Amino acid sequence: MAEPVELPGRLGILPFRNKVLLPGAIIRIRCTSPTSVKLVEQELWQKEDKGLIGILPVRDAADAMSVGTILSSGSGLDLGDRNSKTQVGASDSHKIVGKSQQEVIQWHTRGVAARALHLSRGVEKPSGRVTYVVVLEGLCRFSVQEISTRGTYYTARVSPLDMTRPEMELVEQDPDFTALSLQFKATAMELISVLEQKQKTGGRTKVLLETVPVHKLADIFVASFEISFEEQLSMLDSVDVKVRLSKATELVNRHLQSIRVAEKITQKVEGQLSKSQKEYLLRQQMRAIKEELGDNDDDEDDVSALERKMQSAGMPANIWKHAQRELRRLKKMQPQQPGYNNSRVYLELLADLPWQTASEEHELDLKAAKERLDSDHYGLVKVKQRIIEYLAVRKLKPDARGAVLCFVGPPGVGKTSLASSIAAALGRKFVRISLGGVKDEADIRGHRRTYVGSMPGRLIDGLKKVAVCNPVMLLDEIDKTGSDVRGDPASALLEVLDPEQNKTFNDHYLNVPYDLSKVIFVATANKAQPIPPPLLDRMEVIELPGYTPEEKLRIAKRHLIPRVLDQHGLSSDFLQIPEVMVKLIIERYTREAGVRNLERNLASLARAAAVRVADQEHLLPLSKDVHQLSSPLLESRLGDSAEVEMEVIPMGDNHEMSSDFRVNSPLIVDESMLEKVLGPPRFDDKETGERVAAPGISVGLVWTAFGGEVQFVEATSMAGKGDLHLTGQLGDVIKESAQIALTWVRSRATELKFAAAKETNLLEGRDVHIHFPAGAIPKDGPSAGVTLVTALVSLFSQTKVRSDTAMTGEMTLRGLVLPVGGVKDKVLAAHRYGIKRVLLPERNLKDLVDVPSAVLASMEILPAKRMEDVLEHAFEGGCPWRQSSRL
Repeated sequence: MAEPVELPGRLGILPFRNKVLLPGAIIRIRCTSPTSVKLVEQELWQKEDKGLIGILPVRDAADAMSVGTILSSGSGLDLGDRNSKTQVGASDSHKIVGKSQQEVIQWHTRGVAARALHLSRGVEKPSGRVTYVVVLEGLCRFSVQEISTRGTYYTARVSPLDMTRPEMELVEQDPDFTALSLQFKATAMELISVLEQKQKTGGRTKVLLETVPVHKLADIFVASFEISFEEQLSMLDSVDVKVRLSKATELVNRHLQSIRVAEKITQKVEGQLSKSQKEYLLRQQMRAIKEELGDNDDDEDDVSALERKMQSAGMPANIWKHAQRELRRLKKMQPQQPGYNNSRVYLELLADLPWQTASEEHELDLKAAKERLDSDHYGLVKVKQRIIEYLAVRKLKPDARGAVLCFVGPPGVGKTSLASSIAAALGRKFVRISLGGVKDEADIRGHRRTYVGSMPGRLIDGLKKVAVCNPVMLLDEIDKTGSDVRGDPASALLEVLDPEQNKTFNDHYLNVPYDLSKVIFVATANKAQPIPPPLLDRMEVIELPGYTPEEKLRIAKRHLIPRVLDQHGLSSDFLQIPEVMVKLIIERYTREAGVRNLERNLASLARAAAVRVADQEHLLPLSKDVHQLSSPLLESRLGDSAEVEMEVIPMGDNHEMSSDFRVNSPLIVDESMLEKVLGPPRFDDKETGERVAAPGISVGLVWTAFGGEVQFVEATSMAGKGDLHLTGQLGDVIKESAQIALTWVRSRATELKFAAAKETNLLEGRDVHIHFPAGAIPKDGPSAGVTLVTALVSLFSQTKVRSDTAMTGEMTLRGLVLPVGGVKDKVLAAHRYGIKRVLLPERNLKDLVDVPSAVLASMEILPAKRMEDVLEHAFEGGCPWRQSSRL
């Protein structure tokens, strides 16, 4: 609200045509004529916050020039439907004089001083004309003593008309003024109450009634009404506050009466039923009549059935209110209306969701849970121990918010089945949600119902299918989510996996909060690097490394072979796979961290056996109901067939046939059958020795998403210009490692006796080419540094590297060997390849505690602190230059 201001003796005048600005009112104008632009520029733009102008109404509309159109006007109140656009004008004195020397503008003798609340300047193109947009606020009334011109615009000598504070305090003691004030406030409050019911507004206006002086409030209210120009002038001329309050009360009362008349008309129109409403009422009446007559043969009303289903869903109170509103809306709609099916499907989802339904958890028996984990999974001691700890906490505190477990490991090591075992141990239902390749945030949060084909997210859909609110939910392949213009699913999962936020998870389709705090989340991933750090921070990562050959053998005998035989309709009576053959499959046909390829190879053998059993001549089909016949009758019937050789076995409770077929002798897998079914061996223990048969080749160990692998590095030299060539689809980090390795070897060329003391350039006249085989596979990482140096030293010295030795480690330019990651997976990979010696950075020896003792017992672990230690162990008999060099 405008504070009392001190008026200057002279003000620049902006004439308003057929429009009055009252104190307290706010109006927005656009000035385009040279006269008004000059006025605004000199009186407001240059003076900034201190600028004031006078707004003076004019009656001579014919001679007033337009300054623009009011884009919006008002006083900060919302007292009715007022959406008119009023045009105001400014006189151009030069044009008026040029048109007629006798014409005089009819200025009003009283006006209002105004200040600029907002001022913006613009330039029209292509004319280059300057324009202003001004938001003006009326401050106080003034009287015009004299009007003159200043350049192109008018100025006036003015005197204030508003009462001083002592005069106003004296008037407030007048009983007549008090009565008028109470009458005005009562009428204004009644108007505000009516508008509040109609437009849901009025809060700001009530505050004005309590804080603004009543004589200023009268101007503000009247400025909000659409009244004639004469009435506006009359209000402007009301300097006496009693007269002003009397006129304002009359105008407010008139506006109130017009609103009430409009409401009565609206109620009459709304009282008339439309055609669709009449049809609905008639159908309801017909249905009631049929029910009274007992002639209602129709099926149960779907909407009524849906309502009963919603009532029994156990929704929270706030969600039940929301569902009732949607149901009332559905009842008012006809099935033919476009939004009917969408509303019905939405309500069916609300009714189907398990708001309160939960799995009945039996009392946790940790011993039974441990036996279940041991029976389902071989090995994984630390992983199973962590799961038992998790279950122990759940037993002591069932409502505890446990950590979200994230199993990270290569494919085929049992990550998904571990989550299933947790659900079985807890006695809860299990639901799996695959996140591989998900790039749309709507897959997690759902689509908004305004879209065509909208549907809930995968989490809500999974809970609907499992029908309980406390399942074990597996978020599978959480490291393979992506992001694009449709959003980032990983960011949406932050709310899902945060115990403080998932109590009120908001699915966009559901549009009501859903409590996910009772759900136990378990995630799986092949590697942790692609998972965003904020999401990874909400989970406890449990690494599952690859299996050793001995563990694979136990898994095959205990789990894989029985499952494969059952899947192919076989038993041990038809197919037997000796332990020796299983070892050959593991060593010669599979070199992986998990056991999936092992299971595929076993399935190939089972299919070959199934073909033999199905086509074998000495085969007797027996009905499963044969035990209902007596033995003599069976003998007589079978004796008629001379082509069938068989032995009649008495059928009793102690003799059950597992199949419709029985063969004379089982098929026992041998080495020749392996080559016939699986083909020639894919891997050979002699591979490493054959590939490291020449100088310039070394064996490295790398980590991949599928576990550890053995990587050969080959180096050779040729005539050239001293360039280094790198091939094998290498990343930037490994290229830098190769450059560091070559630099280190060149700096030690004399000490290693690769060059004479006077020679300084080891590469003079020749190029070096380093290749990483398997060029179709991208490779990157720092752990190949020591392998590269060993290959280069072997190349320049023409000495072969030991074929039974593999190495890993990052090196510095000074020859220090730095620790690397994935030590357990790398050691297991070396063990699978039959490598007996492994060179590791000395600071990685602490990581060997995770390696199975059986693997460590069959290998020699050689620690290295500097590059010289690596060269000492990598060559047969040690580094031949150590004695004569300063290494």
